[in-house]
Amino acid sequence: MSDRFAPQSSGDVADLVRHQPLCWIVSRGDDPRGSVAPLLVRCDDAGAVIGFEGHLARSNPQLAVLMADPHALVLCLGPNGYIAASWMQDRDWAPTWNFAQGQFSVTLEFFEGAAEVEAHLTEMVTVMEAGRPGAWSIEEMGQRFHGVARGVVGFRATIDRADSRFKLGQDERDGPYADILKGLGDGDLSAWMQRFNPDRPETDSACEPTAA
Repeated sequence: MSDRFAPQSSGDVADLVRHQPLCWIVSRGDDPRGSVAPLLVRCDDAGAVIGFEGHLARSNPQLAVLMADPHALVLCLGPNGYIAASWMQDRDWAPTWNFAQGQFSVTLEFFEGAAEVEAHLTEMVTVMEAGRPGAWSIEEMGQRFHGVARGVVGFRATIDRADSRFKLGQDERDGPYADILKGLGDGDLSAWMQRFNPDRPETDSACEPTAA
């Protein structure tokens, strides 16, 4: 039996992390810790996510833990929200929570060379600033950029196992589904619901997921 909340295509997971690139990096073992870090997505030729690239501050105490044991969890929570029973015409319906989330077991490889770290930070800024009015470029920092780059350590994360769930109304009847979209209004969660329910009747809430 297929999982109705599984990704529908190889690009769904990649778009989830691009939509919410600030993810938890959780170390494992006897001293589990967590830090948030923005991530760049790495995909294969088919668009499936195979890894991430990010960085942590040298001053972060978790860095030493991860360098000693580079196995970690990456946790990503995408669009989510409480779905209120008060929105429903069917008053027997119970409230729920809709969400998109990814959990990835990864192996980390660190890099500290100035050229690699600066290239990574330049790519990160380019991706995050893309499409913004008056987009900023890292060259505007001038020589200060080199000092900032020395304060971080980059990492590449290879995915060993992935588990993503997209609970976005696939289990709802058409009536409650329409009530949910009306209650949510336009926004990221309603956009992702419509992405995962392409055969539902069209609504006035149609919009596309946006990048963070």
